[in-house]
Amino acid sequence: MSSFNPLTSIWNQNKLEGPNYVDWKRNLDIVLTAEGYKFIITEECPEKPDEDATDDQVKAYDKWVKADEMARCYIFASMENALQYQHQSMGSAYDVFESLKEMFGEQNRTAKQTAIKTLLNTKMAEGSSVRDRVLKMMGLLNELEVLGVLIDKEYQVGMVLQTPPDSFQQFRLNYNMNKMDLLLAKLLNELQVAKSIIKQQAPVVALNVEKASVSKSKGKSYDRIPEEPNIEPLNYDEALQDTNVDKWVIAMKSEIESMYSNQVWNLVEPPTGVKLIGCRWIYKEKK
Repeated sequence: MSSFNPLTSIWNQNKLEGPNYVDWKRNLDIVLTAEGYKFIITEECPEKPDEDATDDQVKAYDKWVKADEMARCYIFASMENALQYQHQSMGSAYDVFESLKEMFGEQNRTAKQTAIKTLLNTKMAEGSSVRDRVLKMMGLLNELEVLGVLIDKEYQVGMVLQTPPDSFQQFRLNYNMNKMDLLLAKLLNELQVAKSIIKQQAPVVALNVEKASVSKSKGKSYDRIPEEPNIEPLNYDEALQDTNVDKWVIAMKSEIESMYSNQVWNLVEPPTGVKLIGCRWIYKEKK
């Protein structure tokens, strides 16, 4: 271990005492990953090569032993004295780590349950920050990985895609139709761009209702019955501002899912020189 290592401040300030096991494990993961020794706490020691072993097998074993020695140093340096004494006779960093997991595993399970519950309940409201919500989800996913919960990358993207509100439905549809495959950091950038576009395309819709006028005639006066205003949205943006937005969104989702499941289109490159025909939503209330 070098005399100066900026990583030492991580474990000097966060030594394992017991109650802080989850935080200590997260910090240890950072250090071992930075130094290239993380595999030591996830893989058992390979068998010692015999006389017939190849040079590559011997080198691989020697590399593992050296890495295990360094990992043990990092682990013991980040533990209180009582825990050091309790584990100093153990043969490998893997054994030490498994013992600590047995001792403080309940904290680990509780932290997993809390992180999973928070992750599943994360939902972004209209107008809130996309960046803050997605970064929160990325942090929870990283925390679960440190705690030993491995979530498929594709499923992680799927979870993040479901976080934005219904105004991002078109973005989700385009993502799935075009079979896009983005890392979470890139997906965050695309969601931020989509939000700026949605914001520009969503003007505030004000409904002006004229008051009924009174016409006077000889002897009697009558209130003129006003014409019934058109209360159905004229376009997608108005639907998102409508008081029945939840019902419109459900109807749009149902229509999109029906078209997607029935494969009513084939996605192709547009031919050169051909004018494309657009499409739009038409909103009608069932009487």
